[in-house]
Order: sequence, then structure tokens, then C-alpha cells
Amino acid sequence: MLCRYFNDRYRRTGTLWEGRYKAALLDTEAYLLTCCRYIELNPVRAGMVEQPGQYRWSSYHCNGLMQADPLVTPHDVYLRLGVDAQRRCAIYRELFTRSINAATLELIRDATNRDRLLGNDRFRNAIADLLARQVVPKPWGGDRKSATFQLRQKIK
Repeated sequence: MLCRYFNDRYRRTGTLWEGRYKAALLDTEAYLLTCCRYIELNPVRAGMVEQPGQYRWSSYHCNGLMQADPLVTPHDVYLRLGVDAQRRCAIYRELFTRSINAATLELIRDATNRDRLLGNDRFRNAIADLLARQVVPKPWGGDRKSATFQLRQKIK
């Protein structure tokens, strides 16, 4: 009943939770602030607003404009941006004057859409050791036991 009401009201189809939850484990030191920019610029890229602070549901209000929000807990990486709240906000706003390059956007999207790790080899190896399992998918195709396939893997 609720699903039908929601779908009728918002002109959509399918179940309310259609599609899977998308997340990526990321190396915070290298990618946290870039991912924050990516997320807070999504409404801008979608043409919903011109500036990230114009989007009602953005944490940019707290991180970049010093507006208190009990739902936002600042991350340690964010707190290290400056010695006080005013300096942190200024530095955070400065991050938004530079665009995120296309290759980084693709890395973030790929990691999120495919539930992959977002980080360098050191990070991936540390997570693999911690979990005691493979964290990078094996290549597709070929007879993995064949000499030709094994040789191609060594060349890469």
C-alpha cells in the first residue's frame, strides 16, 4: 500500500528499496575530503542548485558555512584542516574552488557502484591482510590453470 502510494505520488515504479545500497571502503587520508566534495557537489552536477550550500540536505552548511547541525559529526581529517572552526570552514570552502578531475570522479563512481575499495595498493593490501581474504577481484575470462593465462598474469 505504502509503496503504491509513494510510486503514484512521485511518478516512479518498482519497490521502494529498488537497487542496492552503494558504498565503498576508502582510505580516509587520501580520499575523504575528495569524496566529501564529490558528494556535496552532486546536486550541483545534477543541476539542482548552483552552489553546494544551496542544497537543503547538504552537510556543506556545517562543514563550509559554520552552521551547527546535530546530525553532523566532524571527521578527524576535517578537524585537522585548521586550528579553529573558522579556519577549517575557510579551507573547506577553498577545496570547492577546484574541480575534481575526471579520472578521480571515475575512480569514486567505480568504487561506489561496484562495492570496491578506494585507495592505493598499500591500503588494499592492509585491508586484505586484516580480513585475511582477497579484496581485489580476479580478472575475468580464460582458463586460469592454462600456461597462457598464467603467463599473461605475470606480464601485467
